[in-house]
Amino acid sequence: MTTISDENGIINNFAKEPTMYYAEAPSSEDQRSYVGWGAIALAVIVASVFTAVFVS
Repeated sequence: MTTISDENGIINNFAKEPTMYYAEAPSSEDQRSYVGWGAIALAVIVASVFTAVFVS
């Protein structure tokens, strides 16, 4: 942790910065997985809306 003090003697602590890294693009297999999960999520939302409409 880095500690500095100004001319008035006030101490200020700074946290250690994390190491930086670049994100990698998802592979084609990951992209297909995302599409599949999106389709499942859409089906759950549509089923919930239809259930709410028919119940009310």
